[in-house]
Amino acid sequence: MSVPITEASAQDLETKVWPTEIRYKKADKTLEIAFDNGDAFSLSAEYLRVESPSAEVQGHSPTQKVTIAGRRHVGIMEIEPVGNYAIRIKFDDLHETGIFSWQYLHRLGAEQAEIWGNYLAELERRGLSRDP
Repeated sequence: MSVPITEASAQDLETKVWPTEIRYKKADKTLEIAFDNGDAFSLSAEYLRVESPSAEVQGHSPTQKVTIAGRRHVGIMEIEPVGNYAIRIKFDDLHETGIFSWQYLHRLGAEQAEIWGNYLAELERRGLSRDP
């Protein structure tokens, strides 16, 4: 599954990076995303789901963030463009409210080791599992 990238000025979108390719590898359950600055990332559907920018996951402040467990096997059903600045990901657990901006996707890629490590530590601290 590929998402078409439309042209727009990065300054107009208040973002420093612009995707050049977005491809979902269904068999691997990974979103491959390349940016115009040369950065490219492979982000698992599980990672994207548990770090969804939705209010359901992030809350309305950093202290309200929810630790989502049991999503090891989650996949992506659909990816749709949102204007010229983001994508909406529809996961197969029926979560679809997060809008992933280019800037947020880039941050998830660039800081993946730290964010994922923090997530795993929080699961352990709460006695939760990645498995359903």
